[in-house]
Parts: sequence; C-alpha cells; structure tokens
Amino acid sequence: MTTDQIILFSLFGGVFALLLWGRFRYDLVAFSALLLGVVLGVVKVDDAFSGFGHPATIIVALVLVVSAGLMRSGAVFLITRTLVDSARSLGSHIALMGAVGAILSAFMNNVAALALLMPVDIQTARKAGRSPSLSLMPLSFATILGGMATLIGTPPNIIIASIREKSIGEPYKMFDFAPVGGITAIAGLAFVALIGWRLIPAREDAGKSVSEGDSYVAELTIPSESKQIGKRLAELQPEADDADVALLGLIRNGQRRYGAARHVRLEANDTLIIDGAPDALDEFRQALKLNFSDEKREEHLKAAGEGLDMIEVVVPENARITGKTAQGVGLAWRRNSILMGISRGGERLTGHVRRTEIRTGDILLLLVPKDRGQDVTEWLGCLPLADKGYVVTDNKKVWLAIGLFVAAVAAASIGLIYLPIALGMVVVAYVITKIVPISELYDHIEWPVVVLLGSMIPLGAALEDAGGTELIANSLVSLTSGMPAWAVLTVLMLVTMTLSDVLNNTATTIVAAPVGIQMASSLGVSPDPFLMAVAVAASSAFLTPIGHKNNTLILGPGGYHFGDYWRIGLPLEVLVVAVSVPAILMFWPL
Repeated sequence: MTTDQIILFSLFGGVFALLLWGRFRYDLVAFSALLLGVVLGVVKVDDAFSGFGHPATIIVALVLVVSAGLMRSGAVFLITRTLVDSARSLGSHIALMGAVGAILSAFMNNVAALALLMPVDIQTARKAGRSPSLSLMPLSFATILGGMATLIGTPPNIIIASIREKSIGEPYKMFDFAPVGGITAIAGLAFVALIGWRLIPAREDAGKSVSEGDSYVAELTIPSESKQIGKRLAELQPEADDADVALLGLIRNGQRRYGAARHVRLEANDTLIIDGAPDALDEFRQALKLNFSDEKREEHLKAAGEGLDMIEVVVPENARITGKTAQGVGLAWRRNSILMGISRGGERLTGHVRRTEIRTGDILLLLVPKDRGQDVTEWLGCLPLADKGYVVTDNKKVWLAIGLFVAAVAAASIGLIYLPIALGMVVVAYVITKIVPISELYDHIEWPVVVLLGSMIPLGAALEDAGGTELIANSLVSLTSGMPAWAVLTVLMLVTMTLSDVLNNTATTIVAAPVGIQMASSLGVSPDPFLMAVAVAASSAFLTPIGHKNNTLILGPGGYHFGDYWRIGLPLEVLVVAVSVPAILMFWPL
C-alpha cells in the first residue's frame, strides 16, 4: 500500500467515522477532508474544486429547483387531491399513496416528493382516526424505491451515470435504470402495501411533532369566469372535505348570508367564508380556482411583485391594527396586502374577515408581496411567527410547469439535448414565467448536499487515481475467490447496502461505484451490472433513520424509535437483493 493510498484511506475512514458520530454536519466534514487532502498533496490543487462543476452536482441542484416549481404551480395537488380518500382501507391507502409517491420521486427529488406528500398522509390518517405511524414509513420507503427507476430520481443514479461516462465514455440515459429499478420498486411497493405495514408498531404520539398550524376563519372569492358559478354552496362540500376545510357561509354585496346560504346559487364575486389551516385553505383555493379577494385587489396583488408570501403574525396590545379592522388601517391600498384569515383561539367569527375588529392575541394570516413580509409586519406593529414555509400555488401555470418539464425530460431521453442543459433550460423558463420567483431561486437548492457532492467527488477521483479502488476491488475479489460472478455481484450489493444504511448514500456511491468497475475488470466482465448493483444498493437504506433523509424526515412525525425501521426494512432489503440481482443479470448481462 502506497503512502497516498494510506492517506486517502485514512481520510475516508475519518469522514465515515465523523458521519457516523453525527456531531458535525456532513458538508463541513466532507469539505474539511477535501481541504486536508489538498494540503497533504493527495488531491491536486487544480482538481480541488472540480466536483462543484461536476454534472452530478449540477443536476442535483437543478432537480431541487424544478421540484419546487412543480410544487408551487400546483402540479402535485392536481395528482393527489382526486386520489386520496380517508375512507379507504389502510392497505389500499398505502398502496395508492406509495404508487403516487414512487411515480413522483421518479421524476423529482425523492426528498421533495416525501415532503409534499407527508402532510397529506398525516391529514388522511387523522380523518380516518388511525396513527400516522402505520403509513408514514411505507410512504418514505415508497419514495426511496421510486427514485431508483430514472436517472434524476435519486443522487446515486446521477453519480453512477457520471462515473460510467468517465470510465466508458457514455453515461446512462434517463430510463436506463427503469428495467432494474422499476421492477425492484414494484416488488418493494407490493411488499410494503401487502405485508410490510403490518410489521410497524402503532405509536400513540405519532404526528404530535408536526405543526398543524392554527385554524383560520378566511375568505375566498368566486372569480367572474369561475366554473363554480351557478352551483349551490352545498355542492362544494366534497372539495371542502378533501381539503379538510369547513364551509361557514357566504358574503354577497357585503352582506353575510345565514341559514339557507348552503342552498344559495353562487354568483361572481361572492365571498366564501371557510375555516382551515393555511395549507388546506390554499389547497381548496387551488382546487376550485378561487381568488384571494375581489378581482380589483387580485390585480393589485399581481402588480405588486413577482409572487406572494403567506405569513402568520400575532397581534400585541400596542399594534397599529389592534382595535381596528384591516380595511380601516388600509392594509390593502397602503401595503398591497390582504388579510386572508383570523385565528382567535378556536372561536368562529361570524362577520366579514376584513371588517372584523382585531383583538390583542389574534393570529393573522396575511398575503403579502414577495419578500415584503417583514415590512408589512413591522408596519402593522405585529410580531412574526416562525416561518413554516407555506407555499402559495399558482394554478394558472400548472400545465405550463408540467409541459416544460415533460418536454425537457423527453428531449434528454432521446439524446436530443444533454440532461443538465435540459434541466437548466427548465429552471430558466420557470424563472421567466415566474413559476419560481427569482428572489427565492437559490433557497430551494440544498446547499449542504451540493457541498458534500462537490467535496467527495475529487476525493473519490483521487482514491481511484492512486489505485485505492483497485486495491479494494482486488480484496473483494480475493474474498469471493471461486464464487461465480453473480455471487460476487451480490456481495458488492450487500457491502454497499450496509454502508448506505449508516452513511450518506451519496458518499457511499462515490466510493462503491469505482470499486464495482474495478471488480468487473478483475473478473473480465461488463461493468454495467456492477454499476447497476451499486445504484440499487446505495438507494436501499431501509434499516435506520440516518441512512436516507426521507427516513429522518418521518422520525418525529411518525413517533418512531430507532429500532422500528429494521422491522420492515430488513425483509425489504432482502427482497431488494433477491429481485434486483436476477433483474440485473437479465437486462445487463455479464
């Protein structure tokens, strides 16, 4: 073993040890290791920051922005709102949510897919009167499985494609992962929906760590060209139930309709009075294509900037708005903002929201021009609540967002344009069409992941150049001496899967993929089956809450314990190996 190999193995060992310890954030650990590698001379100065311009790093960043655009446009609501029904049996619900989650995560970042569907799953569980712990873990696993099916579904696939391009000269295309990843995902989903969820303990404290937010009495307006015109208010009840909001009444020409309001036929500019959480209010608005306010105020809102923020503020005793109404202080014409809802300790208000006198302790739900939340809050003399990341969807751009994304994926799939360029064009188009406001463009990129990738790629390349990956590969080949190639492939999968359960799957892939190529070279066989094995195994982190971010996301909301994951994760990993190895050998022969 050479001096460079010893240094690099020590660096990787230190990185893995610190990642397991968890005391320091993974991006700081990886970046520090990169700098130390440069100082010790095992990473060339010219190559030190090459990872930040690597296609894998760029794709991961772009996919996160595209995912945000699909969420902001309401594209995902379009899919989920007609599919989720709390009356379904638990097994059917898990199968349906798992399928939706898997499909979404195949075409958007799987962390973003889970973040989007998790509140829907928790809400459905509450409506059905069951613990969210029974369905959250299957949903997390489904989104992880779905990411295996395409190039952009998960970072390990992106890295594998880039490593293949460097090694063989040609990267994997968009759907090259589909035969193996798709079959594995389907088998995994079937197990999770039929058997797996029965192995999960129901936790009584599940969902308590998820902030439901305050319930607001709010107003939404029927636009002049709405399809809801002519319907009775009672006919909107199914959509209200789906969004988990309550229809309280109707305002027409400034007058509140009581009693028989549910049987009144809706007219243009009627104002619906509803009660619900901020996300539920926006879902209901998006589903029925309603306005936040009358059309005149809507035009002022649109002219005020490139987007809207939904913020919550609490009213102190000496606030400008205390004892007054939103209309009285001129919130709309002075600050281009709208009081969307009022939360008053569970009390249901009976009057017009914007004409309701505000009391000390009220919590207000405000719609403000992009990045003007602090100014409006200070002008009102209110105190801001913690930002919960509420998104105001723009349903008029849903098909534009979907069309741009589908066109880019199709063009990249047939080789018409390089994938990073295609995704970059989608991001630019999203910004130009204001699907994603330019002011928050970089907010959607998960910079710690970018730093991790940018730091680990040069270290992985240095290990390969120093002969380290060849040394590991030869050791594994010696260990499996006399075994058939498929058995060696299985051993590589098991080692990679074990690492991925305790380490970041990105770091695992960067180390394991070159080892797979070296093992294939030592055996005199094609490297493709070994790269596919690493891709599947690196994404199969089901035993612990630290192996994949999706598993970490559900830990609190599901009320899970560390040891809950292996109950369903261990048989699932065994199934993944049993299904994927034959599939790899069939579609990517040795």
